[in-house]
Amino acid sequence: MNDRIKQKLKTLTTKPGVYVMREKSGQIIYIGKAKNLKNRVSQYFRNSPKPAKVQAMVDNIDDFDYFIAMSELDALALESNLIHKHQPFYNILLKDGKMFPYIKLDLKEDFPHLEIARKVKKDDGAKYFGPYIAGIDPRQILKTINFAYKIRTCQNKIVEGKFAKRECLNYSLGLCLAPCTGRVTKQDYQKEVEKVINFLNGNDDEIEKILQQKMETASELENFERAIELRDSLKMISKLKQRVVANLPKDVNKDVFAYQTDGLSGVLTVMVVRGGKILGIANFPQNDAEIEESDTVFNFLSQYYSKMLVPHEIISSHNVDENLLCEYLGKSVKIITNPHGVNKTLLDMAKQNAEEFLTKHIEKEKLLYNSSLGAIKQLQEKLQLKNLPKRMECYDISHISGTNKVASMVVFVNGKAEKKEYRKFKIKTVEGNNDFESLKETLSRRLQRYIDQNGEGFKQKPDLLVIDGGKGQLSSCLEILKKFNLENEIEIISLAKKLEEVFVPSSNLPVILKYGSAELKLLQRIRDEAHRFAITFHRQIRTKSQTETELENIKGLGKTKISNLLRAFGTTEEIKKATVEELCLVKGIHENLAVEIKNYFKNK
Repeated sequence: MNDRIKQKLKTLTTKPGVYVMREKSGQIIYIGKAKNLKNRVSQYFRNSPKPAKVQAMVDNIDDFDYFIAMSELDALALESNLIHKHQPFYNILLKDGKMFPYIKLDLKEDFPHLEIARKVKKDDGAKYFGPYIAGIDPRQILKTINFAYKIRTCQNKIVEGKFAKRECLNYSLGLCLAPCTGRVTKQDYQKEVEKVINFLNGNDDEIEKILQQKMETASELENFERAIELRDSLKMISKLKQRVVANLPKDVNKDVFAYQTDGLSGVLTVMVVRGGKILGIANFPQNDAEIEESDTVFNFLSQYYSKMLVPHEIISSHNVDENLLCEYLGKSVKIITNPHGVNKTLLDMAKQNAEEFLTKHIEKEKLLYNSSLGAIKQLQEKLQLKNLPKRMECYDISHISGTNKVASMVVFVNGKAEKKEYRKFKIKTVEGNNDFESLKETLSRRLQRYIDQNGEGFKQKPDLLVIDGGKGQLSSCLEILKKFNLENEIEIISLAKKLEEVFVPSSNLPVILKYGSAELKLLQRIRDEAHRFAITFHRQIRTKSQTETELENIKGLGKTKISNLLRAFGTTEEIKKATVEELCLVKGIHENLAVEIKNYFKNK
């Protein structure tokens, strides 16, 4: 704990609010809320024992900020907004893509239709069934409903009294009541909707009988394709029946949450129970840096239910602030933390799933750590680097006999590729085949952009530059670092491909890393990635150059018209295939010029 943090701790308020932890670079690594800011923030910096992941986060804190809120509820809302904006490493981060689908029935419509919805719009008048997690495909459920009940599948707006001229194919196939042409009244259609709702609420018996009868009829009529589809739907119904929880009422919906951690890694398991059935179980790995496990569970629930519908009951392995959660969600919900009977059975099942997943997750995390953060730590030790190379950049040159020269810059952060940071360069000042000078130009332009703070991809300073080549390439690039007075701030090494020797500025002899070691594999990955990226860019430039050169031979085509043609058709081959009429649709291409283009390719 540095002096700046000590001084800030003394002046902390006891009011509720949000605190923001930052590492040395200024990056936010954790955001938390507190009923009492002074007590909560001080907890992190006391010498008392803490979970390993919390201590790991604390070890990286260089500074913190805080915001005072009017209440704990306001602090919770502010915390949620800040986490969504900054996405700190040590916070729970639930992505929209990780949320699960519902089946939606919009009851405000005169003739409702079913659709799959991933985003729930609360209080929109629609009825939502689900969520459906692993093992149950909502699309298959919709297909099954369509076989049994003649609910429309189109999304057309249908109002009673305003009808279309004719029905679609589904009516002819017996899959729709055709409300679009007035073949069914609103009242009769509603009866069919109620049957669908009854099935989605967990009552399977009626739909099973209907499907069984239709399958037998299809088989008798030798419509075997339809019979197979109906058989598959019956299998899906059977799978749903196997998920029935004994002694559980069908009209109760509940979610079960179990949290397991080994102090460093954690997992939150969610079990969804709807209509007396277990619709699925999902596992969410966590690295939340809350000191208390119950706070981690609370943080997860507040994020999870901001995107999902709240059930009648929540069963939790840890105590949570029920009043605050209900106030935040704007809905009352019963939270059970000491369950008995069937609820205890469900929680035990969720705990077993969490324990099993955590064991597998830890092994996976170890492998990932060894190939990323573990590898860069080994690299620092073996090459005696001054700083941990969190941000590594590698450069490569690509050309054919000195033509269409390009360079690539790839970036690895914490041992993993950060593709959004990759950059491409066209070599501008070097004549002929000269990789040394091309590399020097590339590095000069990159470092100048860093000095000028020009361009999002260049504002950050690399910890380590990796050059593809031997001692010669290393020496020429070191000159560039010295030119910008950055030789003491940015470290540089080179990797010679033939024997995989690593050269460092402080020695004429190479460093030999153990074959197959994580640190050598990391250098090979970034070197190979730079090579791949450079070659890909070179091919794009060469192809474009060849295409433009060929088109330039056509009388009347300048750079602007060539660009318009390529934008319209993509390649020369597609331009060759185009008719005169299609060519005339391109901006700047009149009929005579279109004929000239066709004649050029025809006579080649």
